Amino acid sequence: MAFTISFHKSSVLTSTVKILKRSLNTTRVLANKQMTVRDALNSAMDDEMERDERVFILGEEVAMYDGAYKVSRGLYKKYGEKRVIDTPITEIGFAGIAVGAAMAGLRPICEFMTFNFSLQAIDHVINSAAKTFYMSAGMVNVPIVFRGPNGAAAGVAAQHSQCFGA
Repeated sequence: MAFTISFHKSSVLTSTVKILKRSLNTTRVLANKQMTVRDALNSAMDDEMERDERVFILGEEVAMYDGAYKVSRGLYKKYGEKRVIDTPITEIGFAGIAVGAAMAGLRPICEFMTFNFSLQAIDHVINSAAKTFYMSAGMVNVPIVFRGPNGAAAGVAAQHSQCFGA
């Protein structure tokens, strides 16, 4: 099937193309804008927090310090202490809080300073979060994000640079 569209003025074509481009864009960030992974993560978390008031972040240094690797930069100032929560260095504790909050209908982003620290909370990650939907026959949803950097980095020793990629 073929069809022809003709415009009498080039300004009509230009504005039509702009509308078409805008309607195809799925995010507020332009598709051709370059950004770092850190900034992309920050932008995604900001978008979700703006869209849904149930989304919150918790973890070590995510609030006042703006994140150990600055992924949560600016979010504490924008959303406040009830939605960007600094926790003590107790991964099993804040991972458990995050899982319980997800089971209760909230949408936590649980950030580990480095992802190998998630091993301290592996029971909550695997048995409480990952298996609950299945074990409850779909009755209990656990909408949660566990995030953190993973892999080798300079000067952070063995406990901070394991890679779980394999």
